[in-house]
Amino acid sequence: GAASLNLPINLITLIPLCENMPSSTATKPGDVVTAMNGKTIQVDNTDAEGRLILADALTYADSFDPSHVVDMATLTGAMAVALGGECVGAYSTCDELWNILEKGGYTSGDRLWRMPLFKEYGDLLKSATADINNISAVPYEGLLLLLNFCRNFIKCKSWAHLDIAGVMDSTDSMSYLPKGMSGRPTRSIIEALRLLSLEK
Repeated sequence: GAASLNLPINLITLIPLCENMPSSTATKPGDVVTAMNGKTIQVDNTDAEGRLILADALTYADSFDPSHVVDMATLTGAMAVALGGECVGAYSTCDELWNILEKGGYTSGDRLWRMPLFKEYGDLLKSATADINNISAVPYEGLLLLLNFCRNFIKCKSWAHLDIAGVMDSTDSMSYLPKGMSGRPTRSIIEALRLLSLEK
């Protein structure tokens, strides 16, 4: 891993986890929750709990005053539909960070494809009862709107989200990987960290 390379960088890894279990106290459609940064979220999709804990993880990451933030999650099945298992869907607010991630993917063979972050997508997350809704007001745009949701919870100017829903397990088209869970894009991230360390 990255630590064994003894790279001259400070690396912090955060792993937000939760259970999504039915009970009398489970979140119900229409509930409003308050995120770590104080923003309120209307929960209209109770199966989208991953973005709720990612929101708090991004806010917590900001507390370390990082130079860069990269998160990875299987947040949208729509990404698997859009890109299949051949590459990671990537969003980035920073061209410099994106360029490093893309080079890391090219070198490792775990390709990344940059997705848009148009500001207009954010308007579709409006809520009448909270600061933001956890799903889109328009069907079929979850893939694009999700990242505008996440942007409400991070201030770091150099941030990237890697949606790994399509690459979490191997496909027949990736002949150099065994069947099963792939660990992708770990190699791309390690190579990107190496490239970042050279810029110090």
